[in-house]
Amino acid sequence: MGDVEEMEAEKLSSIDFVTLGMFIIDDIYPPPSAPNQTPQKDIIGGAGTYSALGARLFSPPPTQSKTVAWIIDAGTDFPATVRSQIESWETSALIRPREVLTTRGWNGYGENESRAFKYLTEKKRLTVDGLSPEFLSSRSFHLICSPLRCTHMIQQILAQRAGNHKSQPVIIWEPVPDLCVPSELPNTLQAMQHVQVISPNHEELGSLFSQTHPAAGVDRALVENHAHRLLDSGIGPNSQGAVVVRAGKEGCYIASHRLARWLPAYHQDSRKVVDPTGGGNGFLGGLAVGLARTGSVVEAARWGSVAASYCIEQVGVPAITCVHDEGTGVVEEWNGSRVEERLEEFRGRTG
Repeated sequence: MGDVEEMEAEKLSSIDFVTLGMFIIDDIYPPPSAPNQTPQKDIIGGAGTYSALGARLFSPPPTQSKTVAWIIDAGTDFPATVRSQIESWETSALIRPREVLTTRGWNGYGENESRAFKYLTEKKRLTVDGLSPEFLSSRSFHLICSPLRCTHMIQQILAQRAGNHKSQPVIIWEPVPDLCVPSELPNTLQAMQHVQVISPNHEELGSLFSQTHPAAGVDRALVENHAHRLLDSGIGPNSQGAVVVRAGKEGCYIASHRLARWLPAYHQDSRKVVDPTGGGNGFLGGLAVGLARTGSVVEAARWGSVAASYCIEQVGVPAITCVHDEGTGVVEEWNGSRVEERLEEFRGRTG
């Protein structure tokens, strides 16, 4: 794979994006300062769900929506309403029956968007062996896993694609928070050699180097220093990859050997942020499909920022409606706005 700033967007394949993040049904408990302390139950969630949604926002039906692929393990308690909601997105979702309970999670929020999480039922981890040949042909993959598992899964993906594809896929790696610790730094540096983009959030990146950010915000200088320490160790084949640090309300920091810049968060008004759950995963889905289609890591980060903005405007996933437009016919709106218009406005702010 060439430099992420120079990759040519190839002809649209049958699958543009696959996430190996899990589907989870969430119970969400608000922070102590929230005026409404009522928990939200049976909320569709999980890293896989939000990353698939992030890619789906830029992939309207009937054709492009099918280029977004993900796997859902549906247990015996899988709600019919959830199935209906997923099917309404018209993605290439593989819903697999499972003779146990669906993976469920508890999310408890504190102040400053801090979150505690625990599994309420046994989790079902996704593997490369579960990918069909069509899924394996994807132009991009989102992985959320440990460093050692990242390396292993990429090797599996490339081995199973060998001889069938001229180009290498875009690999976006989201390190798992629990293993963003100094003892895992050597494994992290090794795994980075196999990806096009590594994307921790600012706290996870700081934790890798035994440092923390102020409780009330983000230390930009610290983000930049740590990002370039990763970059200096080499990211991607021939060290031509990038690090994209997700920094909440501060936006994101993008660094490669050719560029270094901040992009703001799409929402500058904190009142627009209702629940940050899934914002980072949605960002990475938008980033992955944006990089696969445009070849520009900066433009892809714009897609990611817009995707994140839709994920955090409500508890749960954004609402989709179809409206009639006199000029273009039936078009999609998410949360009452059009994705392409939001992206165009964001381009104007960040050009």
